[in-house]
Amino acid sequence: MTYQEETMAQNLHTNAPVMSPMADTAAHQPAYQAYQILHWGFVAVPIIAGLDKFAHLLVNWDQYLAPVIPQMLHVQAHTFMMIVGIIEIIAGLLVAIKPRIGSFVVMAWLWGIVVNLLILRGFYDIALRDFALSAGALALARLSQEFGKS
Repeated sequence: MTYQEETMAQNLHTNAPVMSPMADTAAHQPAYQAYQILHWGFVAVPIIAGLDKFAHLLVNWDQYLAPVIPQMLHVQAHTFMMIVGIIEIIAGLLVAIKPRIGSFVVMAWLWGIVVNLLILRGFYDIALRDFALSAGALALARLSQEFGKS
């Protein structure tokens, strides 16, 4: 039984006023609040990181790309990172619109970043952080099954 069904059943048994399940959830349930934190976090972070691939205000992102990748694809590293930026922006927007799908896309994308960083060597701390972020994206995917609208 989903949370919404349980809430409705409890309201029937207690003669409590029937509230919308989402209003009750948003106001009182830590799981829904965690969902919202993860949802909007995984909207903001990919979009900000994607935009910064063009501005380099946070960091020079090109340093995090294993040289073998642009060599295999016959593209300049900076051009590749700009394409990465566009994909990240799209992924963030997908999480905003369809969190059930977008969170899995972000999770897989982060695994790709982890593999890249392991190939590059020397950025194991960032690889570990991105692996942890992928776990957060997986948690969002699971919570989206319960709370996500789409």
